[in-house]
Amino acid sequence: MSARKPKVIAVSSGGGHWVQLLRLRPAFVDSDVTFVTVNPGNRRDVGDAKFRLIPDSNRWNKLALVRSMLGAFWILLMVRPDVVITTGAAPGYFMVRLAKVFGARTVWLDSVANAETLSMSGEKAGRHVDLWLTQWSHLAKENGPVYRGSVL
Repeated sequence: MSARKPKVIAVSSGGGHWVQLLRLRPAFVDSDVTFVTVNPGNRRDVGDAKFRLIPDSNRWNKLALVRSMLGAFWILLMVRPDVVITTGAAPGYFMVRLAKVFGARTVWLDSVANAETLSMSGEKAGRHVDLWLTQWSHLAKENGPVYRGSVL
């Protein structure tokens, strides 16, 4: 009898966030992973892995934020993950915030591009996640985020 693989949602918006998330793929080898992002063309990056789309959003388009939040809820309802990990931005924020309702553990890995200050979505999500990481030692704080090395 084999143990069930943990269900993982790996979510990010596009561009550099997606590239960084893909660099974490070796960590998902023994997991049932579903990749979630905003660009349908990114499906080719994950081969046969499960793939879902979430509406993109930003702070300037309130309707898009609502769509992204509803998309996150729907994906969580369908997948029922054990863990949600994100490299940001807004779609990842909604996913980690809502994941707690489903009992999932959450990880926020702030973008390596945020070398001087934390990302806005990372700042907002940080106090709500189980593990909050930064890739810059000088951005680590006592109450998070934690620096455990630059991985991306």
